[in-house]
Amino acid sequence: MQKEDSRNKEALTVKRTGQRDDFFQTVKEIYAYKEMIISFVRRELRGRYKGSALGFFWTFLNPLLQLCVYSIVFSTILKQGIEKYYLFLFVALIPWIFFSSSVTGSASSVIAQKDMVKKIYFPREVLPIAHVTTNFVNMLLCFIVIFAVVVISGTKLDAVAVLCLVPVWIVEYILALGMAFIASSVTVYFRDMEHILGILMLAWQYLTPVLYGYDIIPDQYKLWFSLNPMTPVIGAYRTILYEARVPELETLLWALALGLTVLMVGWCTFTRLKRRFAEEL
Repeated sequence: MQKEDSRNKEALTVKRTGQRDDFFQTVKEIYAYKEMIISFVRRELRGRYKGSALGFFWTFLNPLLQLCVYSIVFSTILKQGIEKYYLFLFVALIPWIFFSSSVTGSASSVIAQKDMVKKIYFPREVLPIAHVTTNFVNMLLCFIVIFAVVVISGTKLDAVAVLCLVPVWIVEYILALGMAFIASSVTVYFRDMEHILGILMLAWQYLTPVLYGYDIIPDQYKLWFSLNPMTPVIGAYRTILYEARVPELETLLWALALGLTVLMVGWCTFTRLKRRFAEEL
């Protein structure tokens, strides 16, 4: 009996060691294919608005137009009573657009490259990583407009607080990447997921304090809202850019914990499902 237990423990140890080895091996492969990721990012950025009259300027016009619509609705019709609501909204809207577009767009990232997946060997993780990175670069460019709006509003930013944007960016990137792994891998097997995600992300937006403040949420629901991984992320952006102060360390740590959890789930899901991508495509 003891020998059998010992064998089971040994087998479990070997399995866990193998999983760790597979993880690090995949990470090394992804790094080795970094030029491929960069190439995908450049191609997508160049081709995103190719052929349109305004071209790259849509990067800035799209969020500005959304800002105008939301500001008119929630400042005049559904009044929020929030000072400088346009700024309150804008510093949360840009990060949300990045997150939403990363998740919905990544759903087709593997399917769109099905010929490559079936014919060429490369780490399949490259595809969602490239898509999320493209949207991340797009968001960073949009922050030029955010800083301009902050200056025009007369808000004096705290230098230390602005530096805190870096860890917030990293946390949101991790979170978006985890969701992208899930969306891209599941969609290969269940094509309707690409359309379902649009509805889910719309619902997720209204369940995240983007258009409204966290303070107006009833106390009995605040615990559930805090489990939303985007709630502390949006809160951190607002603290830095709207309130012009350093976010609480607990907020950043909680956001990081949720982001890493989502990334781990997404990585495991993608790793398990990618084995039969070529067959399904």
